[in-house]
Amino acid sequence: MTPVEIGLLGCLLLVILLLSSMPVAFAMAIVGFVGFAWIVSLPAAVHMITADLYETFSSYSLTVIPLFVLMGQVSFHSGISRRLFDTAYHWLGPLPGGLAMATVGACAAFGAICGSGPATAATMAMVALPEMKRYRYDMELACGTVASGGTLGMMIPPSVVFIVYGIMTEQSIGKLFISGILPGLLTAALFVGVIYFQCKRRPHLGPAAPSSTWSHKFGSLLGITETLILFALVIGGMFGGLFTPTEAAAVGAGGSLVIAFFRKKFSLKMLRRSLMETMRTSLMVMIIVAGAVIFGHFLAITRIPFELATWLGSLPLPAWMIISFMVLFYVIAGCFVDALALILLTIPIFYPVMLDLDCNPIWFGVIIVLVTQIGTITPPVGVCAYVVGGIERDVPLQKVFKGCMPFVLALVIATALCIAFPKICTFLPDLVRY
Repeated sequence: MTPVEIGLLGCLLLVILLLSSMPVAFAMAIVGFVGFAWIVSLPAAVHMITADLYETFSSYSLTVIPLFVLMGQVSFHSGISRRLFDTAYHWLGPLPGGLAMATVGACAAFGAICGSGPATAATMAMVALPEMKRYRYDMELACGTVASGGTLGMMIPPSVVFIVYGIMTEQSIGKLFISGILPGLLTAALFVGVIYFQCKRRPHLGPAAPSSTWSHKFGSLLGITETLILFALVIGGMFGGLFTPTEAAAVGAGGSLVIAFFRKKFSLKMLRRSLMETMRTSLMVMIIVAGAVIFGHFLAITRIPFELATWLGSLPLPAWMIISFMVLFYVIAGCFVDALALILLTIPIFYPVMLDLDCNPIWFGVIIVLVTQIGTITPPVGVCAYVVGGIERDVPLQKVFKGCMPFVLALVIATALCIAFPKICTFLPDLVRY
C-alpha cells in the first residue's frame, strides 16, 4: 500500500474508534503510532511517541493553559461569576427575557476570565438556571441560553482553543486573543437579539423580572470590578506589549488569588478545589494535544495534508467557494467531534490550503472557532448542551438541544458577517505592537 492509502485507512480506523466511544486522545495516539510504525518502523514509532509526549508535557507554550484555567477556577469558587450575574440581572432583568439576556452578558464576562466553553456553561448553569426557574422562565429557552452562552468562553479571550491553534500554526497567541474580542461581542449581541425576538413574540417564555432602582443598578456595577481588573491586566498587558501570553496568564492567575484574598473568599479548601479542577482540565487538554501531535506526525509522512492542499488549491474555483466548503465541513464535523479535537485533527490539513489561498491566519482562526462553537450545542456531541443537561436533570436533553437551535442561527449569521467583513476579526490585532 502507498503512504496515502495507509493514511486514508488510518483516518477510517480513527472514525471507527471515535464512534466506539474511545477517548479521542487515545484514539489519535493509537492510530498515529500504528500507522507510523507501519510506514517507517516500530523503533522509529516508539522514538516518535516518546519524544512527542515529552515535548508536549514540557512545552513552555502550553503552560498558559493551566494558568488560565486556574484563573477561571479561582474566579468561580470566589464568587466572581455570581456577582457578574447579579450585575447583569439588575440592568437587564426587567426586559422581556431579561434574565436570559443577563445570562448571556454574564457568560461573555465570565468567558473573559475562564477560557473554556463547557466550564462557562457549567458555571452559569449553576448560577442562572435556579433564578430563571424561580421567575417561571420556559426551561427550553433557559437551558438553550446557558448552553449557547457558554460557547462564548471559546471566543472571548483568553481562549484555550486559540492557544492550541496558535501553537499549531505558530501564530501570535496574543493577537489571536485580541482577534476574538469583536466577534465575541458580536455573537453575544446576536444571542441577546434572539432572546428578545422570541420573548417579544411569546412573552410567557421569559417573563420580565421586577424593576430595580437606579441606586441598585449603579450599586451592582461594583460586582464587575474584579472582572474588569483581571481583563485589563491580561488583555491590556498583552495589547500594550507588556506581557507575553504566558506572563499574562501568570499575572491573571495571581490576580485572581489576590482578589479572592481581599474579598475574604480565600481558604485552603477553595484553593484545593481550584487546583484539583485545574489539574483535571489541563491534563485533559494536554493529553488531547499530545494525541493530536502523534496523529499529525503520522499524517505528515502519508503526505495527505500536502496532497489535499495541492488538490484544493488547483480547483478552478474562487477562494470564497473553497472557504465555504471548509466552513461547511467544520459545521458538519463539529456535530460529531469535540471542538478541540476537531481543530487538532484538521489544522494540519486545512491550514496549508488557507496559506495557498493567501488568507489571513488570524482571521482563519476566528472563523474556525465560530463554526466549532456551533458543534458544541448541536447533537450528537454538543458538549455544552450535555453539561447543562447534566446539571439540570429535570429537563430532557432533547429539550436542551431544541432550545439551542435559535442560537445556532445567530452563530451562522456571525460567521457569515466575519467572512464578509474580515476586519471584524483583524482590526484590533492590527493595532497590537508585536
